[in-house]
Order: sequence, then structure tokens, then C-alpha cells
Amino acid sequence: MASKVLIIEAPFYQHITDQLVAGAIATLEEAGVDYDRITVPGAFEIPGVITFAELAQEDHPVAAKHYEGYIALGCVIRGETSHYDYVAGESCRALMDLSLEGVAIGNGILTVENEAQALVRAGVDQKNKGGDAAEACLRMIEVRSALMHGKTQ
Repeated sequence: MASKVLIIEAPFYQHITDQLVAGAIATLEEAGVDYDRITVPGAFEIPGVITFAELAQEDHPVAAKHYEGYIALGCVIRGETSHYDYVAGESCRALMDLSLEGVAIGNGILTVENEAQALVRAGVDQKNKGGDAAEACLRMIEVRSALMHGKTQ
């Protein structure tokens, strides 16, 4: 099981992100996994923080905290301009690029049409996408570890 993960939260919509974080933390605590949290301005910045953390671990493997995986949490709600398309698409693309480089990521960035959709997806008593993102991160850590050791599950 993972020793530590990093939760990166973009609280542009604080009340929504708080629910995502609560779901992720509950899942991690249930699994006995330690975590750190860091806040960034928005979803667009989340992949950059993951890159910073990965680079820090490469450059200073003893001094840096080691994260086996990352949980990306935030919300992008469609507005009146094309800004939504860029933030939603590019943050998702960057997370996928990182995963293709072997980084274990649980993507809990909601991309929705309105606040009502976001509240349903974020709510720990509803769809609990924060918990789902934590579960995805933990599973990707397990799969990566198994494959690195020549095992399949």
C-alpha cells in the first residue's frame, strides 16, 4: 500500500472543493495512507505542482518528501466564454501526460455545466468523486508497483 500521497486542491469553488477533499481524506484514512495537502489557485495549476513534486524527488531523493501518487481536486464550471474549454481540456491533458510518464494520479477535477451538477458529484453523501479520485490514485500505485515487480493482478 502507498506510504504517502499528495492532495492538490484548487479551491476556486471552496464549498465544492471542501467536499472533494473530505471524500479523498476519508478514503485515504480508511486505507491507512498518509497524505499532505497543498492549495493552488485553480485547476490549471494542479499538473504543475505534480511536476514540481516529481522533480524535487528526483533532485533530492533523501531530503524531499516522497509521494507515491497524487490526487487532483478542483472544479471547473462552464461559463459564458471559452475559458472553461481551455482550463478543463488542458488540465486534463496535462494530468494524462503525467500518467503516461508513470505518475500515479487520481483525477478529481470536476468539469460540469453548473454548480448543481458539481455539488452532486462532490458531495460525500452523493457521488463522492473526491473519494473516487483517492481510490483511483491508490489503485494506480498498486498496479504500477506490481508491474515494476513483474507481477500482474
